[in-house]
Amino acid sequence: MVCHLKILFLGFLAFVSISCRADGAISTRIMKNIGRINKEGPYLGLVVPNSFEMSPLLQSPSFVPDENSPILDFSGRRFRIGRLENETVIIVMTGLGMLNAGIATELLLSLFKVKGVVHFGIAGNANPELQIGDVTIPQYWAHTGLWNWQRYGDGPDDELSLESNGDYTRTIGYLKFSDYNNDTNNGNSSGNLLNNVWYQPEEIFPINGTPEVRQHAFWVPVNEQYFAVAEKLEDMKLEGCINSTCLPRTPIVIRVERGSSANIFVDNAAYRQFLNSKFNVTPIDMESAAVALICLQQRTPFIALRSLSDLAGGGSSVSNEAAFFSPLAAQNAVAVVLKFIAEIDGVLAM
Repeated sequence: MVCHLKILFLGFLAFVSISCRADGAISTRIMKNIGRINKEGPYLGLVVPNSFEMSPLLQSPSFVPDENSPILDFSGRRFRIGRLENETVIIVMTGLGMLNAGIATELLLSLFKVKGVVHFGIAGNANPELQIGDVTIPQYWAHTGLWNWQRYGDGPDDELSLESNGDYTRTIGYLKFSDYNNDTNNGNSSGNLLNNVWYQPEEIFPINGTPEVRQHAFWVPVNEQYFAVAEKLEDMKLEGCINSTCLPRTPIVIRVERGSSANIFVDNAAYRQFLNSKFNVTPIDMESAAVALICLQQRTPFIALRSLSDLAGGGSSVSNEAAFFSPLAAQNAVAVVLKFIAEIDGVLAM
């Protein structure tokens, strides 16, 4: 009898569990909340790496949380719903790195009605002509952390493993580690076991493509209309001082050609110089390219704004203290985001 009651009880629990999760991984309660939120959409999605960069936005008087559904928590992410300027927005913090940024952006675009994505934060700088506090808006983003590391003894003319299958390519270019040996003299380098790494495009599967048929993407463009609107921000006045410490000149907003991302914190002057000379990269970060790639696959308009917090690897005339200038850089990024949203009204309706 006891055994029979236990079986009935376990069956009841299983039934309750199934009923509460009738929509797979998304509970009925969450689905209802998402449906209620989406009735007020579509939204502009704001994607930000961490709380340090998000706090100035949430503390801005421009942000007004939604009265009925100010937050929705799902899968370890908190989606904040409200208004910025004249736009309804959903803000999500990604966490550090490409994986976190990709997951958070995919959840944002899969759960909610989103008409465009604005990504912002701080970044390292690869362009010595710019300085700490400048806010850069690249036209293209690339993930520069996907490599094919070549076998020792092979050179640039040797085919990469699996290249003939279409898995890898030499079209983008490579980094030759021996060019940076300590014993390099007069431009001549001696070989080392690290050999070459070849930069690779990402495999992507667009929503309007054939499932499981891959495409490739390396330089991902931001939305053309968003980038055109960004030109209006180039006369903004930004903050250039922390307490009594001021930068040599007032920071500027500038559109640049390229930015790059990888799961690498670049505090190395040689690699910074390589990225700038090889790819004409200005901001270097750990998330933007992941957001760009997800938006490309989902065919969602996208732009990224990154404020420079340091010259990667040091060497500028300004003290290279990223920890000291990061609050200034984060505040400048938020100021530019707010101005961008105010200027983009109309374009978002596309």
